Amino acid sequence: MDELRARHRKEQKDLQGKITQKKKAATKKTRKGVNDECDVLERELKERQQEQILALSGETQHLSEDATTESDPDVEPTGSSREGQLEASMKNVALSSESQPAEQDETPHKKPNRQKARLARRAAEQAAAAEQAASEAASLPDLREQEQNQMAQHFSEHGLAVKEIRADGHCLYSAVADQMTQLGLGLKPRITPKLYTNASEGTTPEYKIVREVAADFIEGNKDDFEPFLEEPLSDYIQKIRDTGEWGGHMELMALAKSYGVKIKILHGDGRVDEIEPNINVKDPEEIWLGYYRHGFGLGEHYNSLRKAP
Repeated sequence: MDELRARHRKEQKDLQGKITQKKKAATKKTRKGVNDECDVLERELKERQQEQILALSGETQHLSEDATTESDPDVEPTGSSREGQLEASMKNVALSSESQPAEQDETPHKKPNRQKARLARRAAEQAAAAEQAASEAASLPDLREQEQNQMAQHFSEHGLAVKEIRADGHCLYSAVADQMTQLGLGLKPRITPKLYTNASEGTTPEYKIVREVAADFIEGNKDDFEPFLEEPLSDYIQKIRDTGEWGGHMELMALAKSYGVKIKILHGDGRVDEIEPNINVKDPEEIWLGYYRHGFGLGEHYNSLRKAP
C-alpha cells in the first residue's frame, strides 16, 4: 500500500507540473478553457487512483480470507503472514497498473470528459473573440450617423429635402417613380412599355412600371448593355421585370434615356453623379436621388430627393 501511495504522490506531482505549464502558456482568451481542462485532468487522476486503492484493498482482503481458510478456519493468521500477503498483493497491483497505463487513460468513460474540456476551451475562445469584436465595434465611428449628417448638410447646399423610400430591392425604381410623379412628368416614357396600359387603370404599382421601362430599354438596346453583363441578357431582363433584384447604374442609364431626363445621384461625401439622357434632348428635366451606403440594414439604398419647400 505504501508503494502505491508513493506512486500516487508522484503522479499528482507530475500532473501539477503539467497543469502549471498549461496555465502559464494560457492567454486571456484561452484561460477559461485551459482551467476547465486542468480541472478535468485532476478529476480523472483522482478517480483512477481511488479505483486502484479500492482494487488493492479488495484483493488484499480476498487473499487474507483464502489463506486463513486453507491453513485452518479456526486459527487467525499471524501479523507477519498478513503483512506478507499485503505486500505481495500490493506488488501485483503496482505491476498491473504500470503495465497498462494507456488502457486506464483511454477507457471509454474518460473520453467524454476530454471532449467536454475541448468544447469548453473552444467556447471560451469564441466568447473572447466576440467580446473583442464588440469592443472594437464600440470604438468605431457610427457610419450611419455620419452619413445621415453629411447628407443633411448636402441637402441644404442643393436646396433638397429627403423623401424616405422603403428599403427593399425596389428602392431605386420607387425613388425614380416618386421623382417623376412629383415633377408632374408621369411614368410614360418616350417608348411605351407593354405593361403601361394596365398602369393607367391603377392596377400596377409605380415601381413595377419603372422596372418594365428599364427592362424594355435594355432589351431593345442590348448591344449597349450586353458586354457589361455576367449572365445571359434574357436572365438579366427577367430579374428586372419579375423579381426584387436591386437596380444600379445600368438601370439608371436606361431610365434616363427612356424618360429623357437627367438623373443626379447625391452621395454622402458630397459627390454628385450625373447620368445624361440622349444627346438630342435639350434642357432635360432633372431628378435627384440620394445614395446611401451605411444607413440601411439591407445594404445600399436610394431615397428620392425633392426640392425643399
